[in-house]
Amino acid sequence: MSDQGVKEMTPQELMEKLAAKEELQVVDVREVEEWNAGHIKEARLIPLGFLPHRVDELDKDVPVVLVCRSGARSHMATEYLTNLGFDAANMVGGMLAWPGETEQ
Repeated sequence: MSDQGVKEMTPQELMEKLAAKEELQVVDVREVEEWNAGHIKEARLIPLGFLPHRVDELDKDVPVVLVCRSGARSHMATEYLTNLGFDAANMVGGMLAWPGETEQ
């Protein structure tokens, strides 16, 4: 069940896109402690509360995939970026569902 206007991507789809070296911005919106416990290698950390202040760090011409622990915070972030005109997608299930390797 997805809200209208929020694109979703499965962890598997994201893995395949990263493996294919597709141009993507992976943004992890969790807190620093969560990030330090393990994150997707290609991701960059922008905690959800900081996103409005750091949105200019993102390229509007490159798709953005948002990640959090379970998919709730990244869903809000996806909605926010979509409203700003980004091509944003929420990785459903979050890091709890991530089957790939993580970095610390």
